[in-house]
Amino acid sequence: MNVTIKAHFNKQTKDSKKELVQFYVKGDDERRPELNQMTREVVELTISSLEGVKLTAEFKKSAKDSKKTVLEFEVKGDSSASQTFEFYKLAGSDVDLTIMESQMDIEDFHEQQKEYREGKRGTINQDGTVDVDQSDDPNQASIPLDDDEETAVAAIAASAAGGDNPDDDLPF
Repeated sequence: MNVTIKAHFNKQTKDSKKELVQFYVKGDDERRPELNQMTREVVELTISSLEGVKLTAEFKKSAKDSKKTVLEFEVKGDSSASQTFEFYKLAGSDVDLTIMESQMDIEDFHEQQKEYREGKRGTINQDGTVDVDQSDDPNQASIPLDDDEETAVAAIAASAAGGDNPDDDLPF
């Protein structure tokens, strides 16, 4: 399925967990039944003025009020930064938006999002130090500490654990 609508590119937001794009649809395009049929599906977004720029996204929701219909999409995490930047430059303007069904199903999309957002595994110790699990990344480097650094780390750990540092002349 493929639908082209006139829309206002309201905003594009990105945080550590997801990237969202939002469009306002007004007029006759609000009543297009294809919009409701594609909700909660993986789609590909293109804007007619951007040649060759395509974003893969999950069509999160379609909300309608008395003035407009709001379309929200969660962009696939590994989309090219240059492609999302091209979209971002058009935020706040009216665009011809084409929404096409993607060959990717929703489970594959969520799996790729999970893999994209997966970070380093590790534990935070009581003394405030962090032990990073390096077994899953053979390229992870470690930095050996010299004696002065070892002493400094021990002093910081003792201080964080509530111990006194004899070299510390502070009252608390």
